[in-house]
Order: sequence, then C-alpha cells, then structure tokens
Amino acid sequence: MGLLGGSGAGKSMILRCIAGIETPSKGRIVLNGRVLFDSQQKINIPSRDRRIGLLVQNYALFPNMTVAENIAFGLPKGLSKLAIKQQVQAQLLAVQLEGLGDRYPHQLSGGQQQRVALARALASQPEVLLLDEPFSALDTHLRSQLEQQMVTTLASYQGITLFVTHNMEEAYRVCPNLLVMEQGKAIQYGTKQDIFERPATVSVAQLTGCKNFSKAVVKASQEVEAIDWGCRLRVIEPIPKQLSFVGIRAHQLIFTSDSSQENTFPCWLVRTSETPHRMTLFIKLHSSPSNPNDFHLQAEVFKEKWAIMKDQPLPWYVRLDSLRLILME
Repeated sequence: MGLLGGSGAGKSMILRCIAGIETPSKGRIVLNGRVLFDSQQKINIPSRDRRIGLLVQNYALFPNMTVAENIAFGLPKGLSKLAIKQQVQAQLLAVQLEGLGDRYPHQLSGGQQQRVALARALASQPEVLLLDEPFSALDTHLRSQLEQQMVTTLASYQGITLFVTHNMEEAYRVCPNLLVMEQGKAIQYGTKQDIFERPATVSVAQLTGCKNFSKAVVKASQEVEAIDWGCRLRVIEPIPKQLSFVGIRAHQLIFTSDSSQENTFPCWLVRTSETPHRMTLFIKLHSSPSNPNDFHLQAEVFKEKWAIMKDQPLPWYVRLDSLRLILME
C-alpha cells in the first residue's frame, strides 16, 4: 500500500511510529493482532522486537561493515555461522548482488547501496516492510531500473509493505492500493484506480496530478454549472450531495471539429509550455484572452497532435467529456 501526500502530510512520521523510532503521544499501533504500542495501557514494544523492516532515504548502512555484515546484522539472533552465511547468500542473490559480499558501502553505487539496505531489511523476515521514499536519492534512469527490481523482489515477500512517496506516478506504478494523507489525516483510501478516477476532494485530485478545477453548483439531475469556466456541463456520474468543485485532467480534454457535441465550447490559445514529448496548452473558453494569465484550462497533447493543431485558425473547439468529469465535495 502506498502512502501518498504532500510534504509535511505525516507519511514518514507514521512509518517512524510503526517502526518504534518515534513514540506517539497517544494512540495504538497493532500489527497482525499484536499490540506494538498503546498509550493507555503503557505498552511500547522496543524497535528490535517489533519484526519490522525499515528502508530509509539515505539507506543508513554501517560504513565500517561489509555488505555481508550489513545484511547479517538484520538476521534473527542465535543462528549458526553456516546458517548466517546461507541466509546472506540468499539475500544477495535475491537483490542481484552476488559476489559483492566483501565490499564496503563506499565501494558501491547508490543503486547497489539501496539494494543492500533492502536485503538487510528483508533478512529479518519482517511482518511488515516500511519503505520511506527509497528512490528519492537516485537519478531518473536508475530509479526506473531499481523500481522494477524492487517490485520483482517484493513479489515473493509474504508480509505487508507500506511505501511512502510524494511522486504520484511512482505510487501508481508500484502500489495496488493507496492511502492519501493531508495534515496527518487519512483523507481517502482505495485501489489506485479508484483514487485516480474518483478523487473525493480537490486536494486528492491535486495530489494525483489534476490541474483543472472550477467551483460548481447543481443545475439539474445530470447538469452542473462550472462557475469559474462560465459553462454548464452535462454529467454522467452521480452528483455528490455536497458538490463543491468539478475537475478534468489536462490529458483528457478533447479538441474536435464538431462544435455540436455536448460539453463542447469555442476556445482560444493563450500560451504554451513544452516538455520533451508533450505540449501543455493554456486555453480560454468563449472569448479571446486579454493577457498571458487569462485562461480557464490546461490541456496536454502529444507533439504529433500539436504539429497538426498549431496552424489551425482560432477559435478551436474543446470537449469536456462527461465521462471524464470529476465531481468533488
């Protein structure tokens, strides 16, 4: 499960409390029926006895220990030398670092250090594995490689994994389920598809990358008015009782030559922003803009589409597909 939220939402603090690194002022922490912490009953199981694996951003490897010794540190106490050697070899194999057991952390790349830290965390056969932004210290290419490798490694792990990130695409790729946090509170929980397709609030929609919002009021059983966009929209999803906003994702706006379709409006291009593969188009509905910040919506299109669009005369027509509209409380 992914814990998704902005900076300061409380994601890392939750992991630190579960691991026993931080002591909450009050509350309970229960893992598989075992009480780890209870402020009222004065229960606070020490970190080392919680059967929890923790992987932090900087990996926290012991610099004076070899890779094999770092991994062995995570093993249960009382094992024979032969059992320790076998377990270490098995962990090195699992994270594709066989043959590197005699090296020290400073002799490894950042990606290799991360894999040693994961092997150490898994060596103790924890009931829960806590991953605190494990890819944040790596460059983009390495992140992608290690992310795939970690998903493969964790496929055979029998316990629970909690994965903290503020990168919504990373959360979507790695985690089947998401818990969205804001200011220390859980504000939405569900499958990743539910969270991204039906964010309950504006803040959840923003965290999942939605850029277009308007205050909204109900006009009929299947019609809302988008106040900030100056238009009425037909909707298909049931309208929430406390409807406050309507939203739509930038890549789901549809440019069309058929102005007779529902939820289709004339629009003018205000300005553009470029990434290697896409163009973001800032557009104004109903009339031409008066300045570069006079826009209603952001649309994202691939550059191939932009090459066709850019020379067409204004106004263009944009459709806000009723199936793609997000209705939020």
